[in-house]
Amino acid sequence: MAKGAVYYNGILAGYLEKIATDQYVFSYTETYFHNPAMPAISLTIAKTRQVHENPILFPFFAGLLSEGINKDIQCRLLKIDETDDFTRLLRTAGEDTIGAITVTELND
Repeated sequence: MAKGAVYYNGILAGYLEKIATDQYVFSYTETYFHNPAMPAISLTIAKTRQVHENPILFPFFAGLLSEGINKDIQCRLLKIDETDDFTRLLRTAGEDTIGAITVTELND
């Protein structure tokens, strides 16, 4: 299914994938995971294990999304279903996000 690259201050930290309607996976890259100088991307996605799974879009990533009128505008301009937070994340969190994390869509 869909996949995105997750960056921490421009450094590739890992990959976020939507495997099924109710299965999301985030995995740190080998390089990032084994580098003790690099922090976890969030408190809820710790570097204590390399692969994290969740039945919904991780709340940390959902927190990067616009709300209200900005969400409406993004969905209308990008032709994204308003209930498809994962696609919206991949298409809107690539730059100008609040904080160190950006997410870019990967095409197969």
